[in-house]
Amino acid sequence: MTQSLSRRDFLKLGGAAAAALAAGSFLPPRAAQAARDAGLLDANGDGYIPSMCEMCVWRCGLIAKVKDGRVVKLDGNPEHPHSKGNLCPRGQAGLMNTYDPDRVLTPLIRVGRRGEGKFRKASWEEALDLTASKMLEIKEKYGAEAMVFSTTHCLTQQQFENIMYAFGSPNYGTQRSLCFNAMITAFLLTYGIEEPARNYENVEFILMVGRNMMEAISTSETSELSHAIDRGAKLVYLDPRYTKTASKAAEWIPIRPGADSAFLLAMINVIVLNDLADCEFVKQYTVGCDGIQDAMRRYTPEWAEKITGVPADTIERIAREYAAAKHCALAHPGWRTSNFVNSFQTERAIATLNALSGNVLIEGGCLSTDVTEEGSGLAKPPQPPYPRMSALRLDGTPWKYPLVPLKLGVFQELRDAIITGEPYQAHGWFISRQNPIQALPDRNKTLEAFAKMDFVATVDIIMNDTAWYSDVVLPEASYLERYDPLLPVDGKAYIRQPVIEPQGEAKSALWIYKQLSERLGIGDYFQYTDEEDYIRQQLKPLGVSLEEVKEKGYAEMPEEEKNGEITFNTPSGKIELYSETLKNAGFSPWPTWEEPPAPAENEFYLLTGKVAQHTQFGTQNNQLLHKYSDEPRLWMNAKIAADRGLADGDWVEVTSKVGRANIRLLATEAIRSDCVYMAPGYGHLSKGLTTAFGLGASDSVLHETYTDPISGGQALSQTFVKVKKTADGPAETPKPLYLGE
Repeated sequence: MTQSLSRRDFLKLGGAAAAALAAGSFLPPRAAQAARDAGLLDANGDGYIPSMCEMCVWRCGLIAKVKDGRVVKLDGNPEHPHSKGNLCPRGQAGLMNTYDPDRVLTPLIRVGRRGEGKFRKASWEEALDLTASKMLEIKEKYGAEAMVFSTTHCLTQQQFENIMYAFGSPNYGTQRSLCFNAMITAFLLTYGIEEPARNYENVEFILMVGRNMMEAISTSETSELSHAIDRGAKLVYLDPRYTKTASKAAEWIPIRPGADSAFLLAMINVIVLNDLADCEFVKQYTVGCDGIQDAMRRYTPEWAEKITGVPADTIERIAREYAAAKHCALAHPGWRTSNFVNSFQTERAIATLNALSGNVLIEGGCLSTDVTEEGSGLAKPPQPPYPRMSALRLDGTPWKYPLVPLKLGVFQELRDAIITGEPYQAHGWFISRQNPIQALPDRNKTLEAFAKMDFVATVDIIMNDTAWYSDVVLPEASYLERYDPLLPVDGKAYIRQPVIEPQGEAKSALWIYKQLSERLGIGDYFQYTDEEDYIRQQLKPLGVSLEEVKEKGYAEMPEEEKNGEITFNTPSGKIELYSETLKNAGFSPWPTWEEPPAPAENEFYLLTGKVAQHTQFGTQNNQLLHKYSDEPRLWMNAKIAADRGLADGDWVEVTSKVGRANIRLLATEAIRSDCVYMAPGYGHLSKGLTTAFGLGASDSVLHETYTDPISGGQALSQTFVKVKKTADGPAETPKPLYLGE
């Protein structure tokens, strides 16, 4: 019998489940047998189990308190360097990630039109068989490259990539081009490393450009920054908006959006033309020492003042203060650095400032390129080589974007290729732990790309917007119900293990990918019998049993031998302030100024950024976080609002070239007069999210697609909007994209 899950069904299920949860009896799972076997739970299913959080990608260690087979409390694991005994509000709310009344607990197959929200329950065998048969049908008709694969950064990312590469498709979409492509590409070209580690132990001066650390996901680094400020380190913070980080800074500079690199280039000008750099370090370890003065000569503080609006004497003073701190100065690399098409140049300037201070790899210095790759020191199941692929990637990497690493890609560019069918037509999309309909700019374009798909399958724990528009939904177990591969951090390999049994029929990604691979005929790439066998294979070089790791929460890793030499993984083996690679690709070899576009007189820069209560687009349905979240509003400078006849709390219509959204106004002094701000992650389309549906407006509806030609980063702040008062209240939800019967 076919069962449709309409909005009414979801609401009924949600209400019943919420009542059961309040009564303490929502889908009571058995105590995790693995934890019982390890001696972590008593006969009643009570005890404390070490694992790892997944409410963001920082992956703090946690201790789960289990009573009567239910998780009743989560605390930070003092043995884990990311948590140090603490969990942030999102980590504490991870209980509701598992016990969300809207959890998808059985495989679902679409029975209505795509976007209508009608699904029927299916067995795992049927859902996996259907997924594999559709993927193989597309491969046979159009080639493996006609399948697109996308996922977010997670501990099972390698296994997801195994399916993609073994299947034979080059088309990979990650979230990185929406986040930190500019930073990673700049530091790869300058230092030969993706992201340098930061050391706050001896820091005296911190320059931070738009990195709202106090509301960010890197909780342990936030703590280290706070302690540094407490002991007297100076934080200078550049951001058009007065964030919580700005409130902790010694100086907040509300710089014009897109002008950061002009400010930084002027700092470099002051430092190199006045011989304020660590000259011995620069001469010994950098390429470009002999030419940087001439290259930076035109970027005077007076020049930068006209662009940034920051007084020249302020820029010069900050440059001199930064230089005076020597290797105890830190120009923070940032994280979500994809703001403008010139963000790569901003990151190149940041990388250069750090080199000039001599803070890299120096004892007591603030920046380190000695970063351990995830998985190093651990074994993995054997597998054959991947088949050769000759098809071009649809996102333009590397044939259109030659300097973008393949594993980063240019996610937002996939859709134009899908819509136009050039250089060839994509027909299927396999998605795991990702929500491209919410995350990608210009949501209407994403929906148009989905309409081109013959088949879409999604792996997730809830019915997010992407799952709502999928043909098959494969329910993953929550992070409290499953194993993931081990994660090395600071000399230890930490475990994520089930603290309760999976609810319903939810399964781990390790299980899902293995089962799907066998149906696709690529099982040789998944040579493990089950999740525990996978981890035992990882542990083999360490000589530690899985049972020991379950109990302690981690395994000791062997210390890496270091030869004491300072080397950089660049063509020259040095820090490349001057880059031949960039020159040969047709770009400036030096950090340089590139003028970004600016809004018209009646327009505003549309800013977006993190809030402390949520993680990107994935937690808005969490009832605990929702309870303590502010109503999402559009920030506008209070004086500008008054001049336009707008009052705090008014409904306003926000329009860009690609979309329209209605939202309440927050009139505030905490933002520049030429900017407005929206928190991301609201305005969900899925009626399967009974908490998040209809809440707030989506910034993705408004964002236009602009791609940096060097790093491939999406310029999220390069969208300009108009704002006017409206009496309409919330914007009408877009009509569903109905496709197929």
